[in-house]
Amino acid sequence: MQHSKALYLFNEGRNFQAYRLLGAHPGPEGTTFRVWAPNAAAVSVVGEFNDWRPGVHGLRPLGDSGIWETLVPEAAAHQLYRFAIGTRDGGMLIKSDPYARGIELRPGSAAYVVPPSTHVWGDGEWLARRATWDWLHAPVNIYEVHAGSWLRHADGRPYLWRELAERLIPYALEMGYTHLELLPVTEHPLDESWGYQTTGYFAPSARYGSPDDLRYFIDACHQAGLGVLLDWVPGHFPQDDWALARYDGTALYEHDDPRLGVHVEWGTHIFNYGRHEVRSFLLSSAHWWLSEFHFDGLRVDAVASMLYLDYSRQDGEWLPNQYGERENLDAIAFLQALNAMVHGEFPGALTIAEESTAWPQVSRPTWVGGLGFSMKWNMGWMNDSLRYFSRDAVHRHWHHDELTFGQMYAYSENFVLPLSHDEVVHGKRALLDKMPGDDWQRLANLRLLLAWQALTPGKKLLFMGGEFGQWREWSEARELDWYLLAEPAHQGVQCLAADLNRLYRDLPALHEQDFSAAGFTWIDCHDSEQSVLCWLRWARDGRFVIAALNFTPVPRYGYRIGVPQAGRYREILNSDSAWYGGSNLGSGGLLEAAGEGWREWPASLAVTLPPLAAVVLQVE
Repeated sequence: MQHSKALYLFNEGRNFQAYRLLGAHPGPEGTTFRVWAPNAAAVSVVGEFNDWRPGVHGLRPLGDSGIWETLVPEAAAHQLYRFAIGTRDGGMLIKSDPYARGIELRPGSAAYVVPPSTHVWGDGEWLARRATWDWLHAPVNIYEVHAGSWLRHADGRPYLWRELAERLIPYALEMGYTHLELLPVTEHPLDESWGYQTTGYFAPSARYGSPDDLRYFIDACHQAGLGVLLDWVPGHFPQDDWALARYDGTALYEHDDPRLGVHVEWGTHIFNYGRHEVRSFLLSSAHWWLSEFHFDGLRVDAVASMLYLDYSRQDGEWLPNQYGERENLDAIAFLQALNAMVHGEFPGALTIAEESTAWPQVSRPTWVGGLGFSMKWNMGWMNDSLRYFSRDAVHRHWHHDELTFGQMYAYSENFVLPLSHDEVVHGKRALLDKMPGDDWQRLANLRLLLAWQALTPGKKLLFMGGEFGQWREWSEARELDWYLLAEPAHQGVQCLAADLNRLYRDLPALHEQDFSAAGFTWIDCHDSEQSVLCWLRWARDGRFVIAALNFTPVPRYGYRIGVPQAGRYREILNSDSAWYGGSNLGSGGLLEAAGEGWREWPASLAVTLPPLAAVVLQVE
């Protein structure tokens, strides 16, 4: 049988390229349609080519694979279509194509026949470098972007991919980021879901142009030296009756039992990870974006919700696994298969887990029992940091441990330090608006928060708008408040963000050992009374920089810190500089470290610590 191997692997859950088999495939003789609907009584394709009449173009089953197929000579590129699925109880469902490569612009939801790509890639050099990229020891600094609200036209229209390439890429490079991370650009019907309730696992959103327009954008990023990551959502899918839910009249992609198959909190379905064909579907979706669009990795959303059968559920609302425990064994196996596939087929591509619990070995190889992700978001660091920074400075000395505790587990995983979109929506307030004090102190606190992130071990992620101090919460319905950059204070925050990014990128001590305890040493983590922290960051060759942070608005004059060696030290960054909108207090250029020891250190410096500020020192 034609496609026999592909069908076999699909039914085994090991077809990573099921998009070559299923969906709509135009050719010289027409368009071939295939869909998986194992419990259907009959299937036909309806569309613009047959006036949407069920039964005109019926599909035939391919053996016992559950897949149906037909060739429609009249079906041409760009024509809309759906599948009409006759159920075994005599009903009929009109469904979109799960493997659609394009879906019409909302509020429409029909798939369309996507012609073969005509984009000619020019990023071969980038992909070759990525394949041998030592990301463990490289700077990874991610600018998280919602494509539809970063910038808009005067009439409110979002920028298309080719327009974004002209504006977003130069901005990200000027700011010193290494990667963009796009909130889900897979097709979704509801703007307010931001793409996290996806209905098109193979379809780029029509909001921003064609699939080739997205290819153009990613290619342009790569040729400019910028990586692109995709937020990808295998944890759940929406209940829209025209999409995946009860696709052939039965629970196909989801579980039939709502105790396994429904996220009550989100009003969505949970994938049945134990079903082989569902695993082929999801693994193929991941493969599609990395292969056909050259994404540099996937940030996998809501991993915690996948790992635990009792996630957001009360007693009696969930079913235990075969051992009577709460772990979702099928989801674990799926995630391990996903990471093995990505790392095996796309060398240098990253997988990053949004995982908020203490699940062990998320970013450790599958062959030692880990889940196999490259990295994991450090939600503990984020929560502790934002909780601390929201406190009035007069109370911070009681909560010093909220900043220091993170070092107790900082190297148990390969961590990304995220200040993400989730923290600036739904009443949580913008980063700047979380800060206490008057406007000057709030801006100083934001500058200090950005420095705290940049100087702490771990790769970095910042959601758009945080880099210049947006006051308002983010909304997907409008562009960022770029008008704030007419004010020197916000220009200063932006300037500091760019300088911190470049410092992190250019100084090996700040990125080479992000994941190793050898890259970090406390100088003093005990001065809770003055709310000061000092530490060393080490490069692999022994070079180091010193970070000293003052978390109060009180200047600390003649503050003594121990250092590894005597000599001359230069202040290479001061977040209180007038250039950034600060008071311009500091130690002023060069400092001499005498042989006077301090605590366990052989030499020491007397420095001026500005209010609510970070300083970085480097030995000459």
